[in-house]
Amino acid sequence: MNMKIAVAGFVLIAGVGLAGCSTQTVVTLQNGTQYVTKDAPKTKSEDGFYEFVDISGKHVKVRADEVATVKEED
Repeated sequence: MNMKIAVAGFVLIAGVGLAGCSTQTVVTLQNGTQYVTKDAPKTKSEDGFYEFVDISGKHVKVRADEVATVKEED
């Protein structure tokens, strides 16, 4: 019983700790459009796209050659 409580506590603490590690990122496209993401976007995929979820929850997929910069928000 004590082992289950200890494991559950560890999992809870680890989950809270990881939630604090997300860093908002600004993805700027060549045309000036900016997206703010909850986390850094997945790097360029095999098919040549960046994929991310913006802060409103919208899934965005853009061609890598359309991306000007990817920077952590200050």
